[in-house]
Amino acid sequence: MRFTKLHGLGNDFLVAHPGEGPDPEAAGELARRICDRHTGVGADGLILLEPEPGPPARARFRVFNADGSEAEISGNGLRCAAAFLAWSGAVAAPKVLFATAAGEKPGEILSADGPRFEVRMGLGAPRFASRDIPFDDGRSHDRILDHPLSVLNQSRPITCVSMGNPHCSLFFDAFPSRGQWQGLGSEIERHPFFPARTNVEFVRVRSRTEIEVLFWERGVGETLASGTGSAAAAVSSMIKGLVDRAVTVRTAMGSLKVEWPEGGEVLQTGPAEVVFSGDYPTA
Repeated sequence: MRFTKLHGLGNDFLVAHPGEGPDPEAAGELARRICDRHTGVGADGLILLEPEPGPPARARFRVFNADGSEAEISGNGLRCAAAFLAWSGAVAAPKVLFATAAGEKPGEILSADGPRFEVRMGLGAPRFASRDIPFDDGRSHDRILDHPLSVLNQSRPITCVSMGNPHCSLFFDAFPSRGQWQGLGSEIERHPFFPARTNVEFVRVRSRTEIEVLFWERGVGETLASGTGSAAAAVSSMIKGLVDRAVTVRTAMGSLKVEWPEGGEVLQTGPAEVVFSGDYPTA
C-alpha cells in the first residue's frame, strides 16, 4: 500500500493513496499495525480517501484511530486530507467537500509553500444535548455545562460538546502535571457516562482571544494537537462566557484559529504538512 504521512501541529496521519487502501473491514486491523510507533510507520490515525468525479471536488473520508477504532471525524485529519489531495494533484481546485460519518465538511486550501499548507475547514454546528454527545447519567440534559463528574475519587466540573464526535473539556488556572492529566484523560475517556467513549480537552484561558489546550484523544491517548478538540475547547470556552467568538488555540506545536459566528457553524484554520511517502506491506 502506498501511503503519505502528514501532520497538523504534530497530530500525525497516514493517508492511503486512493485505490491502494485496504477494504474498510480490514482497515481497523491495518491501522493498529501501521500506526504502531515501534513496529509500524507510526501515527495517530489512518485515513482512507475516495475522490469522486467533479467538479466540484469531492472525496469520501474515513479515519481509523491507532487502536483500530473508527472515528466519525477528525479536524486535523481533514486538513491533512485536503493538503494531500492538493499536493498529490488529485484535485485541482482549492476547495474540496469531504463526505464524513459526521456529515459533509467543506475545506479550502488558503496557501501552499512546498509541503506546507494552510487549510480552512468548516466543521459544522456544535451540538450540546446529552443525547447528541452522547452523555448518559440517567437524565436528559440540554447542555452539559460545568456538570459535576466523579472521576478518580473527585468531583470535577466538565463541559461537553459534540463536533460530530464527543468531547469533554475541563478548565484549569494552571495545568496539572503530565501524569495527572493523562490519568484523568484515560479515566474520563472510558467513563461509563460516555457510552461511545469521549475525547478529553484540558483548557487554560489566557485571554478573551486565546486559549491553551492539552489533548487526550479517544482511541489514541495523548496527542500534540486535535482539530475537533481545539474546536470543542474553543466552543466550550465561548458558551462559558470566557472568550470571544474567534480565538487562537495554542497547542504543544503551534496554534490554529477557531471561529464560531453567532448562529453559524464552526470554522477552523490551521496548518497541514506533508512529511514523506512510502510503501507498506499489507499482506
